[in-house]
Amino acid sequence: MGKWILLLGGLAILAGNAWGIYTMYQPRVGPIGNGEIANHIWVSIFLSILAGLIATVQFVVLLLYDNHKKRFPKLETERFFLRPIETSDAKEVFHYFSKDEVTKYYDLNTFKDIKEAKVLIKNWQRRYHKKEGFRWGIATKEDNEIIGSCGYHNWEKEHFKAEVGFEVTPEFWRQGVMTEVLQPILRYGFETMELNRIEALFDPENIASQKTLEKADFVHEGTLRKSAFEKGHFCDAAICSLLKEEFVQ
Repeated sequence: MGKWILLLGGLAILAGNAWGIYTMYQPRVGPIGNGEIANHIWVSIFLSILAGLIATVQFVVLLLYDNHKKRFPKLETERFFLRPIETSDAKEVFHYFSKDEVTKYYDLNTFKDIKEAKVLIKNWQRRYHKKEGFRWGIATKEDNEIIGSCGYHNWEKEHFKAEVGFEVTPEFWRQGVMTEVLQPILRYGFETMELNRIEALFDPENIASQKTLEKADFVHEGTLRKSAFEKGHFCDAAICSLLKEEFVQ
């Protein structure tokens, strides 16, 4: 509703100024101010037109954003909505990324400020806008609040493969969240993104992630020794994958 008010207001301002300028130059009225239109009137008209243009441009930006957001693939499971993550979800994202137990195996330091959550969300959104991947927010059907996320990055379209990643707030650990959520996301990857291979990298000590991926029929392929430099030291990464022909719905 707000964006339509912007449009109507902007168009009203522009139309009013156009009519005003037209009226000032009619023979029955004549120019204002001793044969000339005073400078302060032109300044007022200019500022008014500028305000109208800004309002109209804001409407166009909001309309394009809303249309883009509507195209984001919204999925659903028995207990959760899988939806876009918005800046308004920053409080929930900060809640779990501010916990050491969540970032222990993550390539991020524990968050200290909610601004860090907003930056992360914008990065996820930017990746989607650039068609480099997807990140679904996992929202409970009861209150639509984000309790974690799951999605694709490192999307190599020419090789028909991408990497999947996920996290869940500790309050929902050991409740089968990712086992439930992964199914529609993997299906979307193979069917809509036309992936032939979905990879997952995880810390070899992260047994929870390993078990989650095993339940989804990922095949362990080995360990990439000291393949990343994170949080001041080199670390190993276990790699597993699921191929399209192996995916069982």
